[in-house]
Amino acid sequence: MKDEVTQGIPQTYMDIDKATKASGFTMASDIKTCSLLKTLASTKPSGRFLELGTGTGLSTAWILDGMDSNSSLISFDNDVKFLNIARKFLGGDQRLSLVFSDGEDWVNNNLELKFDYIFADTWHGKYLLLDEVLEMLEKGGIYIVDDMLPQENWPEGHQEKANNFVDYLESRSDLVLTKQNWASGLIIAVKK
Repeated sequence: MKDEVTQGIPQTYMDIDKATKASGFTMASDIKTCSLLKTLASTKPSGRFLELGTGTGLSTAWILDGMDSNSSLISFDNDVKFLNIARKFLGGDQRLSLVFSDGEDWVNNNLELKFDYIFADTWHGKYLLLDEVLEMLEKGGIYIVDDMLPQENWPEGHQEKANNFVDYLESRSDLVLTKQNWASGLIIAVKK
């Protein structure tokens, strides 16, 4: 099996990638992860999507590319410089709500919302406020995290934090999950 991404790249991806590199943003999801995000998004017609951590919108573009016209995506980030890159290239998509917010504030102010698909690409919803975010996941909903394999930019002690996170997810009886040593290291969980 070939390992490269062969499905269509979103129209805006190359422009966002160029702007991302020029901005100095180094935390973007890799293209393999993005391809999977698109594929999984296609499984949720008329879905309600949440992305925690927009960054510059690279993964956002792929999620949107997999969504149908009746779906909606909320994506938030706490860095307006990077969020403005996403706004420039993706802001015209009526399915998308880009929100400038601190992760803790956004989660705590939206606990009543429910989603069919959650991509947790920041600390909130992954290492912080995990229970609250998983409570937002509908039955049959997909929860995705990346960057679970050791990364060059991990601070001292982060491996233990990642291990504890995985152990906790595995201990939950309301999730069925798969860990993948592929791309940057992925976990895909579905709520029972």
